Amino acid sequence: MDERVQKLLSQWGIASRRQAEQMILAGRVQLNGTIAQLGQKANPVVDRVAVDGIVVQPTHRPASTYLLLHKPAGVLSTCTDPWERPTVLDLLPASLAESQGIHPVGRLDADSTGALLLTNDGALTFYLTHPRHHIPKTYEVWVEGDPSESVLRQWQQGVMLSGRRTLPTKVAVLKRSPQLKTLLQVILTEGRNRQIR
Repeated sequence: MDERVQKLLSQWGIASRRQAEQMILAGRVQLNGTIAQLGQKANPVVDRVAVDGIVVQPTHRPASTYLLLHKPAGVLSTCTDPWERPTVLDLLPASLAESQGIHPVGRLDADSTGALLLTNDGALTFYLTHPRHHIPKTYEVWVEGDPSESVLRQWQQGVMLSGRRTLPTKVAVLKRSPQLKTLLQVILTEGRNRQIR
């Protein structure tokens, strides 16, 4: 069955889909001896795909790797950054970060801390991050003040963000501090940009 070349490279653990697209655009990927084009399809059974002149096939896929990382503040949830700011891959040994297609599953804002899954399993990444699957994501968030029950209900029913209403969320108070801060547990089933903030 024909698949886009960038999807095959991602499934085989060579690179994330975005990285594979960049490799294709840079002319590093060949299909049957000619430079592949973005969006071009290949049949992995009969077509020969090469990266930097080295033929790759499903049998070359590295073992599936799953890492749970505590992302510190100030680190980007991405593989590369054009401004060379620190990324989650910078926290890994070079042998993992550079050669096995490891990428973050989803994102946390640069200022956020917490658990972040890293893998080279493209199918798992797709399943966990595609909006149609509504996979719940749990956050603990400190907010200023002491939100009333009516404010919590509004958040639970969804709020307007960038002109669109968010899906309903689960919000629970975990702790109230004497410094007028409240720790909330927020469970989202969508991943809109800056939704927690």
